[in-house]
Amino acid sequence: MTTRILFVCLGNICRSPAAEGVMRQFAPKLELDSAGTSDWHVGEAPYGPMRAAAKARGFDLSPLRARQFQTNDFRDFDLIVAMDHSNQDRIEALRPAGNTTPVTLFAEYAEGWHASEVPDPYYTRDFDGVLDLIEDAARGLLARL
Repeated sequence: MTTRILFVCLGNICRSPAAEGVMRQFAPKLELDSAGTSDWHVGEAPYGPMRAAAKARGFDLSPLRARQFQTNDFRDFDLIVAMDHSNQDRIEALRPAGNTTPVTLFAEYAEGWHASEVPDPYYTRDFDGVLDLIEDAARGLLARL
């Protein structure tokens, strides 16, 4: 069985598409997607500075488009990975009764980091630092699958 993983942030234009893009390259056989808890950017490409920073590292985010997290994502994915506590709480608030799909925090998979959340580079402007954390978290997640 193929593991199906969904990465979730707020707008689905920075952190979660970057996580999806990194994981697609690290583990092309996995079924991966990303979403946002808000509907602010539905249909949009990832944020330009994030696309550029990812491209400089060999990750192509250009085919990805933002979508909003839906309750059927609990059914359609084996693991839901949130970028921060706020989005994890928003996801959990939508959990259907009886559903047991794990919802974890992505930064917790990163070894040697003292972060429980992936900071939002839309606000911090630290796209490379976020990509460092995402790459380490992706390696850690893959080691646990």
